Amino acid sequence: QVQLVESGGGLVQAGGSLRLSCAASGSIFSINAMGWYRQAPGKQRELVATITNGGRTYYTDSVKGRFTISRDNAKNTVYLQMNSLKAEDTAVYYCNADLVTRVPYHRGDYWGRGTQVTVSS
Repeated sequence: QVQLVESGGGLVQAGGSLRLSCAASGSIFSINAMGWYRQAPGKQRELVATITNGGRTYYTDSVKGRFTISRDNAKNTVYLQMNSLKAEDTAVYYCNADLVTRVPYHRGDYWGRGTQVTVSS
């Protein structure tokens, strides 16, 4: 069994900051890319940022320069530092990991349950 557990969401005023964390646990052999997605009410889930196990990052245009994704491979944890938050960043943020489990030896895509981020204007 593999679990991804997010934390760090909450309510913040526009212009403020939040830091999300996501820890992967369980029978994990290795983790490839990790990332953050978000889903606002009435909208489709969208990719926010990803990071490879080598540290290469990708950001969607709307968050470039404001959000920073990082990871601690020793802790199987990915972070999302969100600065200069805007009302349009309000969404449920989901953690995602492309990983390989030990038993059975299997590569798959895993998701957390999400954490709410609300930015008041």
